[in-house]
Amino acid sequence: MVDPMDVRIVLMDSATAAALAQILPLLLLTLMVELRRLELHRRGRSVRRTRALLAAFFLVFGFIESALVLSIDGELVPFTWSDLASSLVIFGLLAILFWLSLQEAPSRSKRSRGDDAL
Repeated sequence: MVDPMDVRIVLMDSATAAALAQILPLLLLTLMVELRRLELHRRGRSVRRTRALLAAFFLVFGFIESALVLSIDGELVPFTWSDLASSLVIFGLLAILFWLSLQEAPSRSKRSRGDDAL
């Protein structure tokens, strides 16, 4: 007889999940550096639309990254509590990264006045 509590969901093997869990955040960081450099989230007619698309991208990326971290031991379900905690920390850090990516950079005039005070 099949035990219903013995459910196993495997997305990919553990080596591939571990590699992707390490590589994808580096690619995200590279993407965010380029977005900051080009200031895509501050120009154009529809700034709200651009920011909403960035938010949707970060949300999807966060879920994918969380699934990869949960799959590092080879199975998505059942997962260990340490994998769940790690994926929640990564999801929180991605939220902070998204928030920081939308912040205004200090203007040069403010920076130059601050340097004179020192």
